[in-house]
Amino acid sequence: MTGLSYTHGTSGTVLLGDTIGADLDRAVAAWPDREVLVDVPSGRRWTYAQFGADVEKLANALLAAGVAKGDRVGIWAVNCPEWVLVQYATARVGAIMVNINPAYRTHEVEYVLKQAGISLLFASLSHKSSDYRAMVGQVRGRCPQLREVVYFGDPSWEALIGRGTPGLYADLSCDDPINIQYTSGTTGFPKGATLSHHNILNNGYFVGELLAYTEQDRICVPVPFYHCFGMVMGNLAATSHGACIVIPAPSFDPKATLEAVQQERCTSLYGVPTMFIAELNLPDFAAYDLSSLRTGIMAGSPCPVEVMKRVVAEMHMAEVSICYGMTETSPVSLQTRMDDDLEHRTATVGRVLPHIEVKVVDPATGVTQPRGAAGELCTRGYSVMLGYWNEPEKTAEAVDAGRWMHTGDLAVMREDGYVEIVGRIKDVIIRGGENIYPREIEEFLYGHPKIADVQVVGVPHERYGEEVLACVIPRDPADPLTPAELRAFCEGRLAHYKVPSRLQILDAFPMTVSGKVRKVELREKWATRPTSEV
Repeated sequence: MTGLSYTHGTSGTVLLGDTIGADLDRAVAAWPDREVLVDVPSGRRWTYAQFGADVEKLANALLAAGVAKGDRVGIWAVNCPEWVLVQYATARVGAIMVNINPAYRTHEVEYVLKQAGISLLFASLSHKSSDYRAMVGQVRGRCPQLREVVYFGDPSWEALIGRGTPGLYADLSCDDPINIQYTSGTTGFPKGATLSHHNILNNGYFVGELLAYTEQDRICVPVPFYHCFGMVMGNLAATSHGACIVIPAPSFDPKATLEAVQQERCTSLYGVPTMFIAELNLPDFAAYDLSSLRTGIMAGSPCPVEVMKRVVAEMHMAEVSICYGMTETSPVSLQTRMDDDLEHRTATVGRVLPHIEVKVVDPATGVTQPRGAAGELCTRGYSVMLGYWNEPEKTAEAVDAGRWMHTGDLAVMREDGYVEIVGRIKDVIIRGGENIYPREIEEFLYGHPKIADVQVVGVPHERYGEEVLACVIPRDPADPLTPAELRAFCEGRLAHYKVPSRLQILDAFPMTVSGKVRKVELREKWATRPTSEV
């Protein structure tokens, strides 16, 4: 009899019962002279002792500014050392840090400022086309709870620090809410996933455990801090193991990332697959000395086999790990292990983390599926969020009465407990009654020599309901893939109904700031516009 698609992570390593501040204190005591933070663009560096002292100064400044336990402190900024200091200082005083996507514009930031009730906001001055000071000026009058705005790299930052005197911290519980992260909704406004010390400290710790982090590790973090990938899997994984956080640039830059790895002798590198593709495709990629690398994390979307082969062989990341998760689960639920083979690292998203449960259920009935059958992936454990901030109805839609978080992802659990993600429930293409999973077609098309990257989406069709559109970034823009070449590549190798009937050549995909492709935007954009017939 086939077993059920349920598994849980047993472990002899106990969960941490501390707050983030207490865990940092332990790291400072254990490794005072080791580096914890390096900002490559500015050349600034902190040892654990220096970092602990600066966190204390900022925490005292927050108290002097009237920030109390439970108050919401916003941070709307690109990656920089001040971001990390704010993360740990708010945790120390028990304030709830609200991460705001640096790509947001006035309409979105106004919503978050109001919905979370932010009283103090930290922000970058500007980055690329974003003038944060000007945008705050436009919305501030409509946000009565916002008392103060402090800008990084501005006299307001130094002025705030200067106000601090040793204060009395509130008693904190590891179950207190400490972070709100707004998940990008495809419709309507985003929801604020509310996370506790216990949620994110333990998730960062166990991700680091599975990567075998020690105080010898140096982690290059080109992914955004505003997202769990940066602040949990990066920062908290580092400080809970005495490792060092290396910031290569304010936002992702493939050249700056490889330069940082080389200069700082990083042992670990993070990114979504598109980031690794961009690094590997640099004309001078072979010139960088990446021999210090041994591990890292690839997450956010499935990793193509050929990309993984190159990451292992050419970037020296033999122990690279695939992680799967979502903001609402702090974020990681599944992770590949250091000794997993290539097939498990590319066809699956790993197996369950310690102290977490996962199951695959029939989306209609909620009944647990047999192993090998597709269904909705659900997860339960210490990592599940406290809820969406001030939205109990939406919380109840996502987290059921048994405290299972429903991910919205379609998955298959193998006999060995490893999980394959076969798509989003909402991304499944239904063509003439046939269910088509875009991931399968994308993985197949990556094998074409003219394709650098590909995303498959469904677009409306009068007869079949939907048809398959392949959006392709060519390896050589001067010699793009033709519809005839695509058809010839698929013929006899894919079932006829899976063969893309439309082709669109693109320079880039629409992305979230955390590096995920916005498939909903591809669908909407090309639903009515002409594309090439295949």
